[in-house]
Amino acid sequence: MSTVVRLSGVTKEYAGGVRALDGVDLTIGRGELLAIAGPSGSGKSTLLHIVGTLDRPSAGTVEIAGFDVASLTDRRLSALRSQHIGFVFQAFHLVPGVSARDNVAEGLLYSGLPRARRRALAADALARVGLADRMKHRPHELSGGQKQRVAIARAVVGEPALLLADEPTGALDSASGEAVMELLHDLNREGATIAVITHDTEIAAGLPRQVRIRDGRVVADTARGKVAA
Repeated sequence: MSTVVRLSGVTKEYAGGVRALDGVDLTIGRGELLAIAGPSGSGKSTLLHIVGTLDRPSAGTVEIAGFDVASLTDRRLSALRSQHIGFVFQAFHLVPGVSARDNVAEGLLYSGLPRARRRALAADALARVGLADRMKHRPHELSGGQKQRVAIARAVVGEPALLLADEPTGALDSASGEAVMELLHDLNREGATIAVITHDTEIAAGLPRQVRIRDGRVVADTARGKVAA
C-alpha cells in the first residue's frame, strides 16, 4: 500500500508556549478510511490544518502524496493542496445563487481545464454522489444533506489523493448525517482515501480505523477494535 500521508515527530506551538501538537507520528495509506477523533481542544483541528497543508509544523516532518512539505514554497504548497487534497467542512461553504454544478466546477478552477470540461466533470461528480437531478439547483433550494453532498462532490471532482472531512455531519440531522457517512463509505470503496475529523465517538467507531488525539498526542490508533500494527 502506498503512503498518502506521513507525519513524523510533528509538533505545533503557538505564541505563549501553547503546544497544540506534541510529537505526532501518523501514516495514512492509499485507500484508507479513518477517523481522527478527540474532544474539543485535543489538537485534532490543528492536525487537520497540518495534514491539509493549511499550516506548517513548528518541528517534525510532513509528507503529503510523496512531497516533503518543508521543501515547498508557499506557491508550490498551494498547488499541492489544489491538486492532491479535497476538503469537506461542516458549514458547506457553497457559493449562494450559483448552481450545484457550478459550485462543484469551482473545485477545478485552478486545474487549467476549459470551463466546458470543468462543468462536465462537475456533472459526473454530482451523479456520483446521487444528485444527478439537482445540478441546476442553487444552495437555497437544497436540503442540508444535499448541500453536503454538493460539497463532497466539489472535494472529489479532481480525484484528490486525500479527502479531509471536518465534522461533515455536524450541521445535519441524524438521518442526513447517516446518509453522508454512507456516501463516504461508498467513495472509499471506489478507492478514495478519506480522513474524517470528528469529536463524535459513534461516527469514529463506525470507521475501519480510529486515530484518537488528546492533549496534542496520538493516544490510540486502532483498526476494527484492535491496536493497529
